[in-house]
Amino acid sequence: MRKYFLIGASAFVLGAGSMAYVSLSARATPEPKAQTYHMLELFGDVLDTVDRQYVTPVDDKKLIESALDGMLTSLDPHSNYLNAEAFSDMQDQTRGEYGGLGIEITSEDGVIKVISPIDGTPAARAGILTGDLIVRFDDQPVQGMTLADAIARMRGEPGTTIKLLIRRAGVIASS
Repeated sequence: MRKYFLIGASAFVLGAGSMAYVSLSARATPEPKAQTYHMLELFGDVLDTVDRQYVTPVDDKKLIESALDGMLTSLDPHSNYLNAEAFSDMQDQTRGEYGGLGIEITSEDGVIKVISPIDGTPAARAGILTGDLIVRFDDQPVQGMTLADAIARMRGEPGTTIKLLIRRAGVIASS
């Protein structure tokens, strides 16, 4: 009888010890996503701190979109984040279903500067040259307009017209 008691007690101790070990190892190994959730919580804390303590007001949406873009560009040089508007623009460009003047532009000192007209396009036919500054679209001044807004303003259905006021090396001409 004593023999059965020792076997039973030993089995109980081994079983309890095994359960304790399994329980301990289960707690010692964090959930696979626990570190990710911790980092997301840290991201939220940083966003909150920037929102409350940065020297100038910050656009949360722009900050988060920049963080998303940074995350994806860190993967490889071909990955990046596109918001809904940028994604729609990219779809238009890849389908070739948009109209435009046919110029490459940049923003310089608050005005839109022509990098180059594209051969055979309305801009090239109108005589727009590299270095021209676009001062007005129709009757709207360009000064202070973002590059994205300028591009959207010049893009449209094929055949639509837009009147540009161009400044070229001190000469003002309308096109």
